[in-house]
Amino acid sequence: MRVTGSWSLAEASEFLRATHVPVRLSCHTPDGNLWMLSLWYAWVDGDDSDTASADGAESPPELRCATSADTDVVEYLRHDPAVAFEISTNDPPYRGVRGRGTVTIEPDADKALLRSLLDRYLGGTDNDLAEMLLGPDRDEVKLRIAPDRLHSWDFSDRMADVSTADGE
Repeated sequence: MRVTGSWSLAEASEFLRATHVPVRLSCHTPDGNLWMLSLWYAWVDGDDSDTASADGAESPPELRCATSADTDVVEYLRHDPAVAFEISTNDPPYRGVRGRGTVTIEPDADKALLRSLLDRYLGGTDNDLAEMLLGPDRDEVKLRIAPDRLHSWDFSDRMADVSTADGE
């Protein structure tokens, strides 16, 4: 993975773990048009047991998203797994990580990833949205995004006098 910009991989990883805004994900439709959507994500370090290779070697970090198995984006990604993405703060000082990579689509039969994302973004599953998303009639998939490029930026210094948020 090529890492450029303001932060090291460790610093970018810390930002991605700490930031709770959706990832903006872009891909191509089967007819060649661009498509963009926002999804909840988790940044998973390479030492996560679910990303280790069969020989036990550490795998690179990845973004993980969950979505319904029958969404348009799943069809698009099955046709062309190349994506670009961005995770950035919505308030000054602007900072974030963007990149590109390849998606692998896997079933999430027990909805473990979705449950962890509901915890991360909503603080749990005791709400109407979680009840709907976790319903037994809804098939879920994991989108595992393996970045081949990450680029970070941080405008904190140049925007110090216009900061309105504490980083999210």
